[in-house]
Amino acid sequence: MRRSLVIVFVLLGISLLFVGGPSLLFSPSTDAVAPDTASQSDPEIVSLEDSDSGFWPYLNDRKAHEKRSPVNVIVRGNTTTIVELLAEHGDGDWRATDQDHFSTDEFAAAAANETPTEGDANESADSNGTSLGPISPTAIPWSQADGATRHAYLDPGPDEPAYWTTETVQLEDGEYYGYRYHIRAYESPNPDDRWIIMQTHSEHFDWFTLRHRVDGVEQAQSRLESDLMAIPGVDTREDVRRIYLGNEGPSDANGWATKLDLAAVALVVGLAAGRNRDPGRVLGGPLEAYLTESDRVRLRAAADRLDARHLLLAATVIAIVLGVRIAGIALDRTVDSLSAHGIAAVLYPCLAVGLPVAAYAIANGLERRLDAAVAASLSLAIAIWLDYSLLGVDVLPIDVVVQRMLVVIAFGSIAAGAARRATRDSRLNALLIGGVTMWTLVLVGTLLGYL
Repeated sequence: MRRSLVIVFVLLGISLLFVGGPSLLFSPSTDAVAPDTASQSDPEIVSLEDSDSGFWPYLNDRKAHEKRSPVNVIVRGNTTTIVELLAEHGDGDWRATDQDHFSTDEFAAAAANETPTEGDANESADSNGTSLGPISPTAIPWSQADGATRHAYLDPGPDEPAYWTTETVQLEDGEYYGYRYHIRAYESPNPDDRWIIMQTHSEHFDWFTLRHRVDGVEQAQSRLESDLMAIPGVDTREDVRRIYLGNEGPSDANGWATKLDLAAVALVVGLAAGRNRDPGRVLGGPLEAYLTESDRVRLRAAADRLDARHLLLAATVIAIVLGVRIAGIALDRTVDSLSAHGIAAVLYPCLAVGLPVAAYAIANGLERRLDAAVAASLSLAIAIWLDYSLLGVDVLPIDVVVQRMLVVIAFGSIAAGAARRATRDSRLNALLIGGVTMWTLVLVGTLLGYL
């Protein structure tokens, strides 16, 4: 029992040092992505000049006035023309869905200005009018996005009551199961007012929680703002400006929204993409300077105990974590018959079940419990950070950091419970039972929204 407690404390230290520590060190805004859930019983409606209608400057996942997703881009102009602007010059795969407010005829009309020729990559609407393929190449391959529904609160004006509505359209640039820029757009409730509000953010798919995690809104807003300013005919002094909506707080929003007036602009677009993420800082300084002689003796003894199974365990863990990420992106690109939920259903068991099973099978050949625990937990921590590095994620919410720490501890306990010294008396020992229980509770609790 005493040895098991030592292993648990070692795993706790590893999780703090290799997951919690780097998160706080390299992600100084870790708590900045948490939403402000303060409610408002009497929301303040934002109205634009020469417009009777207005909007509440937040989106929400339910019909409640909670300050969650801040509106950060406003475009004045004809709604259909704005969609035509994106549809005509987008390079993505447009498919009309039940969630979109635009009819398939409007999407078809958006592509009507382009006449595909034989041999071109261009495609038009099919015979049913339900799908528009790539229309014309552009620097940003905007495509219609899959994503959870978010509600906007719109006010038509003094003669009609305000109401909740879902997205007019969702757009994305990037990979659903990787890193992407995501836009949700909502059209004015009065056609004569001619405006669309947007909420744009950057996000990545988290396989351990099966959710998209928003990394921030400021970078995505600045990127979209630069693209809009590059439209030929846009006067950056007259047509583009920032207005204060007072919706700072959620994520890294500062309360200012980009406002673009396209009413008098020639709609010829050349949107330019570029993900400018600062590279992560690295720690410097030799480790040797911080080690005592007894530390060196222990490290040499640990190095002498290394065998091929430790390397196999590390390689297997890293391969599973990164393999699930790569396979998700590949399936999303190539297999049209699988929906986003279908891909998750296929790959998530590889992570949730495959990881602990692989750890148990490999660690079963190791002698020492502590060696198995350290090798497994360090391998998973390294795999997690490699995954984030490949995505370019540099900000993590506190709840994600805590969840990863718990996952690392549970994973190390499973490996420790599989070692030979742990299974001398019984295969079902305290470390194994505790690790499997903790792993299951953390993952199930996460999926149910408790973590």
